[in-house]
Parts: sequence; C-alpha cells; structure tokens
Amino acid sequence: MTTTQPAASSRCSIDEPQVRGVLDRLYADQKKQVPALLRLSLKELRDKIVGRKVSVEEEVDRIKSLYVSLSPKQGRLAYMIARSIEARSIVEFGTSFGISTIHLAAAIRDNGGGRVIGTEMVPSKHARACANLEAAGLTDLVEIRQGDARVTLRETPEQIDMVLLDGAKDLYLTMLRLLEPRLRRGSVIFADNIFLFRRALGPYVSYVQDPGNGFSSVTLFLGSGTEYSLRL
Repeated sequence: MTTTQPAASSRCSIDEPQVRGVLDRLYADQKKQVPALLRLSLKELRDKIVGRKVSVEEEVDRIKSLYVSLSPKQGRLAYMIARSIEARSIVEFGTSFGISTIHLAAAIRDNGGGRVIGTEMVPSKHARACANLEAAGLTDLVEIRQGDARVTLRETPEQIDMVLLDGAKDLYLTMLRLLEPRLRRGSVIFADNIFLFRRALGPYVSYVQDPGNGFSSVTLFLGSGTEYSLRL
C-alpha cells in the first residue's frame, strides 16, 4: 500500500520536529522563570501605584535575562496570520531569545521565502536568539540586528507585510510611526502586553483604534493582551 505525501504548500514548519524541538525547549525554560516574572510584575505594579515612569533603559535592564515572549497560542496565531496574508517581509521589534522570530520565520519559509528582520538591544539575548534560530534551521530567513531599534530599524524593505511589537512599551507608537510609511495596504501589526502595560500602551492603542490614522484594530483576550491591527 502506498501513501501520499502532503504537498509542499500544506506544510506547517512550526510542527516539524527540528523547529518544534527548539520551541518546546524554549517554552520549558520560560516556565522555570515564572517566579522571576511574578517579581517583575510586582515591581511594575508598584511603579503604577506611585505613578513612577520607568525609562526604556531601565525596562530593558529589568528583563535582560528573562523570557518575555509570545505565549504558544500567540505564537501559533502570529504564524497563522503571516501565512494567511502570504507575508514575505516581516519586521519584529523585540526579538528576546527568538521564540516569536521562529514562528515568523517558519511562516516565511512556508510562504515560499522572504525575510524576518528582528532587533534586540541586549547583546546576550541577541547571541542566544541567533543560536536558537540556527538550531531551528531558519537562519537563512532571518536577520537579527543588535542595538536600539530606533536606529537598527531605520532601514527596512520598501514594503512590509507584518510587524510584531514586543519590545519596550513606551516605544510601540514610536516604532509604528517609523515603519508606517512602508506598511502595505492589508498589512498586519501584532502587539503584545496590552493589558499588562495598559497605561504605557494607552497612546498606542488609541492611535491604532482611530480609523482616521488608517488602521482597523481590535484588542484580543490572548496572552497578556494582544492588539491586532490592519493597515487600511
């Protein structure tokens, strides 16, 4: 009896053994950091209560050794969105250890090719992300730039199909405005931590939910809040 192999177009790379093995390892490591993440949440709550504004530099320092990545459901949704819009050019603000980057690069591969441009300020995280992408076999589809995203993402492709925002919260709107001229009609902006950083991300959410700014947007009850925006 012969079996029929699935067509190449039906592949889902995030479920293939090499990629899935790396994702499972990273999510297992992330679970070990739950106590540290809870302590971080308490710090952020105290800052909110006393009205203290945390600088971008301090926020980066607080999470320099922590996994602050998309949840498994968010990662799969990001993959599915990238597949559904046939994304070939994706920009990611806040690569961390590369969990979200792996999901996005897998979608790019399954779409037939393209590039994910990521950026990470912390050198040790940048190195780990590069190693994780290599272990997943996706290095050829990704460029992870090291440094301040306000500088590293000044140069991007002329047309961007999708943006993931998961870096310093006070910079979401800054980064969107930087990339906005290159967003094609129908492109998607996927932003994490909307509920967790409600005050800091208020201006960003207000901007993308105002149709006058050229977006249609909805807040999803996924992870710690996900803003899903469409470029009109």
